[in-house]
Amino acid sequence: MKHLKNIPFQEIESIPQLIKDFLNGKLLDFKEDLFSHENFRHKISGKKSEFTAHQRNILFEVLSDQLFTVELSEQQEANLSALQNDNTFTVVTGHQLNLFTGPAFFIYKILQTIKTAEYLTENFPENNVVPVFWMATEDHDFEEIDHFKTENNYYEIKGKSGGAVGRIQIEDQYFIREFEEEFKDSVYGTELIRWIREAYTPGNTLAQATTILVHRLFSQYGLLIIDGDDPRLKNEMKEIFKAELIDQKLFQCSQDKVNFLTEHYGKVQVNPREINLFYLSETRDRIEYANGKYNVVDKGIFFTEGEILHELETYPERFSPNALMRPVYQEKVLPNLVYIGGNAEIMYWMEIKDYFREIGLQFPILIPRNSMLFLKEKTLKKAEKLDLKTEDFFKNFTQVINHIILKNSRLTSLLDAKEDAVKSVFSEIKEQATETDVTFKNLVAAEEKRQLKSYERMRKRLLRAEKIKQSEKLSRLEKLFLEVHPAKNWQERVLNFSVFYADEGRDWLQNCYSTMNVEKSELFIIQI
Repeated sequence: MKHLKNIPFQEIESIPQLIKDFLNGKLLDFKEDLFSHENFRHKISGKKSEFTAHQRNILFEVLSDQLFTVELSEQQEANLSALQNDNTFTVVTGHQLNLFTGPAFFIYKILQTIKTAEYLTENFPENNVVPVFWMATEDHDFEEIDHFKTENNYYEIKGKSGGAVGRIQIEDQYFIREFEEEFKDSVYGTELIRWIREAYTPGNTLAQATTILVHRLFSQYGLLIIDGDDPRLKNEMKEIFKAELIDQKLFQCSQDKVNFLTEHYGKVQVNPREINLFYLSETRDRIEYANGKYNVVDKGIFFTEGEILHELETYPERFSPNALMRPVYQEKVLPNLVYIGGNAEIMYWMEIKDYFREIGLQFPILIPRNSMLFLKEKTLKKAEKLDLKTEDFFKNFTQVINHIILKNSRLTSLLDAKEDAVKSVFSEIKEQATETDVTFKNLVAAEEKRQLKSYERMRKRLLRAEKIKQSEKLSRLEKLFLEVHPAKNWQERVLNFSVFYADEGRDWLQNCYSTMNVEKSELFIIQI
C-alpha cells in the first residue's frame, strides 16, 4: 500500500458547502466546536464539572454488563476501568447495525475515533480519552442495514422490519454460504468467514452480532462498544424526555438554526418534529400530541398527559430518541468531548446546538470523518494514459471528460481565437456606441450576444461530433470512472471492508489507521 495524495474537503466539489464553511470557521456560532487545542481544553473543563460520579458509575456498570460476553483486551479493560475517574473522557462515533458493517466507511470512522482519542490523550496527558462506538440499535429501518456489497456480490439477510433492529434475532444464514464461496480462497478469507459465522450465529440479535464483529476488528485498539437500548441509560433521560413530551423544547429551540441553515444552504438534513421521540414495543412508532392526547402513531395507543408521564417514569426504556434527540441522549450518558460523523450527521447535529444550551448540556466538538479511496495500480496506469489525475475523479467528471475530448482539437483553438476576436471587435464598437443613440448601443449589445451564442452552439456540436469520433476513448473514460466510483458513488459508500481485508488482513486496518491525519477532514487516496 502506498499513500498517494490527500485532498482537503474544502477542495472537493461534492462536499456540502455547509461543511466547508464550518471547517473554514465561517460559522461564528460553531467556532468553539472546531478541532483546536483551545477548544479541547474548554470542553474538558466543562465536561469534568458537568458529568457526575453517579453518571460514571452507571456508565461503568452498563458497559461492564454489555461487554461481559466478549473477552476484553488489556487496553479495553484499562479504558473501561478509567471511565470511573473524573479525568477520563470519550470520543464517540456511531452507526447503524449494517450487515457485516455495510460500506467501508464504517471502518474508517471508527479508526478515526480511536486515533483522535489517542491524539487527545497524548496532547492532554493529565487526562485519559477513550474511544467509544455507539450502536444505533433502536433504529427501525431494517431495509437500510440488511445488506452489504463486495466487488462481485450483493449480500442481504431476511428479518422483520419495524421494530428496534438491535433486537432482531438472526435466522437467515444463506448469505454466509455465498460469502464463503467468494472468500474461501483469499489470503485472509478464513478469518473473515470465521468472524461472519461467529457474529451471525442463529439466535444472536443484530446488536450481539455487531458487538462481536466490531470487537474482533478493534479490541486491540481499546475501543468500547455501547448499546443505548438499556433501561439504566434511559433512566438518566427521564427529565429531558418529560420536557420533550410536555414543552416540545427541541422543536422550539432549533427553529432559529433551522431557519438559518435553510436560508443559507437550501435545506436542513432532518426536520425537527414537535415531539422527537418514538414509543418502543414490538415496533418503534412516533409519538404525536393532538386533541389533548398523546398518540402512538399507527398503533392505536393513546395516553393522557398523566398516563404518559407515569409510563415514562415506570418504563423509560419504552421511549426512544429520534435522529435529532439521539445526540442529546449520547451526550447525556457519556463524558464526551468529540463526535466524529459523516457530513450528513454533522449537519443535523448543528441544528440542535441551541437546544443543548437550553437544557444546560455541553455541545461536543464536531469532526467530519475522513474518507479513504483505494486504487489498484492498473487503475492508476489507465488514468495516467488518459491524462487524468486522481483529483479529477472528485470534480465534475462530465466537464473533465469534455475537456479531455476537446483538448487536442484544432477546431477548439480556432473557435477560441475567433470568439476572442469577436469580443474584441464588439468591445471597440461598444466603446464608440456610448457617444450615439442608446438604441444603437442596445442593438450592438444584442448582436454581440447573438454572435457569441453561435460560438456556444458550435462548441456543443463540436463536442458531440468529437464524442462520436472518439467513442472508444469516451467509453474508457466512463468505465474508469466506474472503477473509481462503483455505482457512481464514492467507493467507501458502496464496497464492504472485506474487499480490502481479504488480501491484506490487519495490515490493511493498521495502514488505514497510520495514514489518517485526525487534525483535518480529508480524502486519502491510497494505491493497493
